[in-house]
Amino acid sequence: MSLQQTEAHPPIGLALIPIVLTLALLGVQIFHFGDFTPHIPLAIGIALTTLVGLMTGLKWEEIEKGAFHVIAVSFPAVSVLLLVGMIVGTWIAAGTVPTLIYYGLALLSPEMFLAAGMVLCSIVSLALGTSWGTVGTVGLALMGIGEGFGIPTYWTAAAVVSGAFFGDKISPLSDTTNLAPAVTDTKLFDHIRNMLPTTIPAMLIALVIYFIVGFNLGDGVPSFERIEAFRAALESSFDLSPWLMLPALLVVVLAVMKMPAIPSLFIGVVLASLMAIFVQGASIHDIFTYANYGYKVETGVVAMDKLMNRGGIQSMMWTISLILIALGFGGALERTGCLASIISVLTKRVKSFAGVQTSAILTSVATNTVAGDPYLSIALPGRMFRTVYDRIGYSRLNLARATEEGGTIISPLIPWNAGGAFVITALGLSIGDGNLENLLYIPLAFACWLAPVIGIFYAWVGWFSPKAEEAEAPSGEAADA
Repeated sequence: MSLQQTEAHPPIGLALIPIVLTLALLGVQIFHFGDFTPHIPLAIGIALTTLVGLMTGLKWEEIEKGAFHVIAVSFPAVSVLLLVGMIVGTWIAAGTVPTLIYYGLALLSPEMFLAAGMVLCSIVSLALGTSWGTVGTVGLALMGIGEGFGIPTYWTAAAVVSGAFFGDKISPLSDTTNLAPAVTDTKLFDHIRNMLPTTIPAMLIALVIYFIVGFNLGDGVPSFERIEAFRAALESSFDLSPWLMLPALLVVVLAVMKMPAIPSLFIGVVLASLMAIFVQGASIHDIFTYANYGYKVETGVVAMDKLMNRGGIQSMMWTISLILIALGFGGALERTGCLASIISVLTKRVKSFAGVQTSAILTSVATNTVAGDPYLSIALPGRMFRTVYDRIGYSRLNLARATEEGGTIISPLIPWNAGGAFVITALGLSIGDGNLENLLYIPLAFACWLAPVIGIFYAWVGWFSPKAEEAEAPSGEAADA
């Protein structure tokens, strides 16, 4: 069969070439050169995918359209990124983040911090419906508290990620939680209920681990001098008051009232800006600077300065550029049929429910890895596996759960993925010059990778794996029955 005859679905060997070579280039760049800048390997991946598309008979305009379409779909997420950058800068300037850190150091204990931080992030993310908003606000404050307690950065980041992305996974306000049932043609709240058997055990296991680790990190004696130095630096640099937490509370209230994320976050920026002007004495020009370039302060404590000197739209541009390139790569892979060709091979070879469910989860993980986009990792397997579940007589709710577990919550664990890139930037995880220690947050984000493992276990033992109802069966099968 000629390549021309398989226009949108190249042979499996050809389809794998751009994926394998791009992953190899990423490995060389990150682990051999010690340079965590995945942009160029992913850009080369677009070129390799384009060559495959041209070989299978596609025109450049078609491949370009496919890449740009996926990029265009990401604009709401990019808008959230820009707003989070503004929030970080203005909430620090207003004293909101410093107040959260100040009282957090007084109210929390080092032993309970990781467990409490994960629970707090999960609650806020459940209310907001956005893991990114949670990471960029509450997560940032928790990073400061963890620094004050002397807890390694990667442990704090792991607890933040575990809570934020799991709250996002089961929130009815979350875009990914709505996308999965939409793609699989299932009901939203049925989908949420069906995720609880994997979500709750994963969260409980992670909570126990963070609780145990909290009592065993370091020598068990909190550094009171370090904590007091942090609190003194905050007191000398900001006017602190519980009222300064109003921007964070308002955003949560607006989310509970079901206001969309973008206007809710922007209102949070406006209120914080007013507080920075009238409470902290900032000028309007200062506010513009903080929102664009981030906040700058010298507290006299190096670790505190590192935490406070961040934010602004410009701080997100590295992440945004990476996301746009990664999404372009994912869009090109989808348009040329490379991803569909690989998934097609899988769907033809797996016959049992356990095999299908495992394949669906791992396909979402793989799409997340090579395409860099959590939305594509839900939408593409969701479309490709629908008829397979119908054929074997199992509910598509299993598929919806599989795409969320391989898509939504794996996203922050892949550094060049949209979710991973955002986490690294928003939490200030320094990984330059070959220092990749902070990437340890990936294996330590237990709640994120335990859920798909539990989901695969359920598939093989037959637990929490609903069969298809008659209404879900294909029309031909229903008629035969």
